[in-house]
Amino acid sequence: MVRLVWPGWWLGLLMGVGTPVAAQANVTPPRIELRENYPNPFFPTTTIPFAISQEVCSGGHQPVVSLRIYNVLVQVVAIPVLTGGSGSRTLAGEPLDSLRLRCGEYAAYWDGKYLRGTGEATPGVYYYQLTVDGERFTRKMIAQKKVTSQQ
Repeated sequence: MVRLVWPGWWLGLLMGVGTPVAAQANVTPPRIELRENYPNPFFPTTTIPFAISQEVCSGGHQPVVSLRIYNVLVQVVAIPVLTGGSGSRTLAGEPLDSLRLRCGEYAAYWDGKYLRGTGEATPGVYYYQLTVDGERFTRKMIAQKKVTSQQ
């Protein structure tokens, strides 16, 4: 019988490496959370969820929020619109460009069209960047045309 043993396991014990459960106990929830768009890959539209924690809104502060879509050349190609969220009923449909929002859960919608209707997003990689009071959060998304079967 052959026994496979990781030779450095005892070194981890000597170094004081904690368990994953212990590491999770010290994690604080994020102040701003930019989530993955869905669907991803997308075509022609996508939804981008994000959340702003109550910690950001202490003392009645309403942060200034913007969301922009960039191409791989770092050119702004679109500004999604706010579709819903906590306290955003009056702002639904507004472009997410320097809006003052209350803390809570939100979603933005991109119809896949470039600014000022200058065309539709081509397949490829795009980046979306959420800016909250000057703090930036960026993620990647992929536009992909649907493949149709040919017979």
